[in-house]
Amino acid sequence: MGDEAPHIRIRDRKVGPGEPVYFIAEIGLNHNGNPELARRLIDLAARCGVDAVKFQKRNLKEVYRPEVLADLGQQDKELQYVVSWLQQVELSDEVFADLTEYARKREVEFLCSPWDRSSLDLLERLGVVAYKMASADMTNFPLLEYVARTGKPMILSTGMCDWREIERTVGFLRELGADFALLHCQSTYPAAFKDVNLRAMLALGQFGVPVGYSGHERGIAVSTSAAALGACVIERHITLDRTMAGPDHASSLEPQGLAKQVRDIRVIEESMGQARRGMSRGEILTRHALGKSLAAARPITAGQTLAWDDLTALSPGATVSPQRAADIVGKPAPRDMTAGELFREADLTGREPAAIAASFPWPWGAVVRFHDCVGLAQSLKPAMLEFHLTDMDLDSGPAGDLPEFQQKLAVHCPEYYHGKLLDLCSTDEETRRWSVALVARAAETAERLREKFPNSDTPPLVVHTGAMSYDGFLPDARPLRDAFSRSADELRDPGGVRIVYENLPPYPWYFSGQWYGNYFCAPGDMAEAAQRMGLELCLDTSHAQLWCRHAGENLADFIETVAPWTRHLHVADASGVDGEGLQIGMGEIDFAQVLPQLVAIGAPMVMEVWLGHHGNGEGFATALARLTEVAEQAGITP
Repeated sequence: MGDEAPHIRIRDRKVGPGEPVYFIAEIGLNHNGNPELARRLIDLAARCGVDAVKFQKRNLKEVYRPEVLADLGQQDKELQYVVSWLQQVELSDEVFADLTEYARKREVEFLCSPWDRSSLDLLERLGVVAYKMASADMTNFPLLEYVARTGKPMILSTGMCDWREIERTVGFLRELGADFALLHCQSTYPAAFKDVNLRAMLALGQFGVPVGYSGHERGIAVSTSAAALGACVIERHITLDRTMAGPDHASSLEPQGLAKQVRDIRVIEESMGQARRGMSRGEILTRHALGKSLAAARPITAGQTLAWDDLTALSPGATVSPQRAADIVGKPAPRDMTAGELFREADLTGREPAAIAASFPWPWGAVVRFHDCVGLAQSLKPAMLEFHLTDMDLDSGPAGDLPEFQQKLAVHCPEYYHGKLLDLCSTDEETRRWSVALVARAAETAERLREKFPNSDTPPLVVHTGAMSYDGFLPDARPLRDAFSRSADELRDPGGVRIVYENLPPYPWYFSGQWYGNYFCAPGDMAEAAQRMGLELCLDTSHAQLWCRHAGENLADFIETVAPWTRHLHVADASGVDGEGLQIGMGEIDFAQVLPQLVAIGAPMVMEVWLGHHGNGEGFATALARLTEVAEQAGITP
């Protein structure tokens, strides 16, 4: 199944490769003819987070020959059982209308399998937006043609069909111009595991339509595996009790099984990612602690020819990768080194960080702390110093007197204070007010720092809005937005700074744990807030890329949306949905595409790459060198 397969759309839900699995809870006939039981099954489906519930609708007089209904006693035993059951449980048109409305109130899509034309006519009057065609009607060209006239998408199960029949139906639907998806299905109830033949689902992908799986087996393992194999749609029967009377209960999922099935499928689709390797935020932290850097195995004299025995690898993984040892073996040592001393990027490239920084064609900024600001300012001479404050910095300030700086000043507000996260979006009023007070304290610190920056205008104070949660995304962000509006109003006049609110990643890391971002991650949220309240923004390219990967959006579009209000820039690469702060070129950002947009904003590009300050700014210099190379290759000029 390739990504080239087109999608179908069910109301506002896109269904196909790269989209979340569309999970259909098949109620079918498991309501046993009881409208109240049908509503309870809709309730169950809604609680478990399915996308749609599905019923079946028949007019038995259209489905069966008259003599079958006239005298079941003369029919084969399987026909006697099935038709007799259908006669007992068929719901009236009025009940179907009530159930359609009830499903909408529970915010699950109401789907149905029409088994005949008059049933389809009813479903059309009820406003059903897509049709699930049963395996029994996969070859029913008269009915398929009638459904195709509605112009609505179809999902067809392929049980009880051989391959040639599937091919003919696909060709027929294409001639009709129908939008459809195909589900692999084994039409026995319950289906034995040996008969499922799940790989046949992959074969359906050759038709270039979304494919999925309609399961009748016991348990959840097979359907979960179908999701891992790329199923775009999963359909499973549901029941309140598998021992109830009726042909489908035994192969259905009970409440606990349905909840686990939906949960496991969502976990799988979240874990699938893309067909490329990148580092998560957790891996970045682990790499620093456990990874290795290229080091001298023994004392080295400048100019001596380096051999493998002169080299080793030592933790932490903070500087040059030992993978690059082959680049210097057989070459003269660049300088005297002691045993255990780490190699620097300049040792391999011959370019000192100061020279790289001086040749960068645009104003840039360095992230600093009180203990390293003087050294980085003097050696790299950035246009801006951005002080990242901690809670201890707010309490104590710099350890000694700072000199005057020629750079412009920026300050980053702490994200937490003594173990408590700042949250301007908190619906807990005490926490919100405490967060506002913390930002005000950071503004006071920034105003005092400004005295050491005579060439700086009103410095930006970078502030995170908060809106994080620990156990998953919140269903409604409006209360968080309203709380932020109150906080922003209260911070309207912060003193001698101008607050710039930074976009946040969808899965931020705090206290070595992963959280969930509920507001100020999406560009639309940021632009709306900035326009409505006259706010200024800080654009973090790494956070923005993480959101784009999470939401399936494009970084260039993100930047275009927020650029009118962006007054400050953080630049770093990103990988996946939470691998933030990566060195330029180690992630997924196409800087050749977005660099002109960043340049056009006109603010210094603050290099916020992870551990960029180590080695007297080696990481910052590497980022600048790689951006310069991107600009030269793409023909981007100042």
